[in-house]
Amino acid sequence: MENEDFDGTVYDCLKIENQLCFPLYAASKEVIKRYRPFLEKLELTYTQYLAMMVFWEQKSISVKELGAKLYLDSGTLTPVLKHLEQKEYITRSRSREDERVLIAEITEKGEALRDKAVEVPTQMACCIRLEPEEAAALYKLLYKLLGSIEQ
Repeated sequence: MENEDFDGTVYDCLKIENQLCFPLYAASKEVIKRYRPFLEKLELTYTQYLAMMVFWEQKSISVKELGAKLYLDSGTLTPVLKHLEQKEYITRSRSREDERVLIAEITEKGEALRDKAVEVPTQMACCIRLEPEEAAALYKLLYKLLGSIEQ
């Protein structure tokens, strides 16, 4: 064939087994699926859970900062925050310093949810069979990847 390179054809780059994106996508999808039964008990979606983890740590954050931290655009984040507010886990209000800035803040009810959620990481560890060193290496590589593709 005229278009062959030393590894095969020029189309080898289009084989799914040659794509980094595919195992990332599939692994992410499968991990999130494993979260579902644990998060259903908390009545949270995976994205709501991620947001709550930020609130448990920071208590109050601008919506813009939260979106950047979670790699979510406002079209995705707004409904997540709306549902969390309806459940009375957070409140949203305009900043006193700059009313263009929307601040989201955890409530007492949202804080109390943390006591129920504390079991989730341990439960998930049983679903993902990686040695601690492997998990740490994967974590480091994934954050390196995220850092290399940020805008």
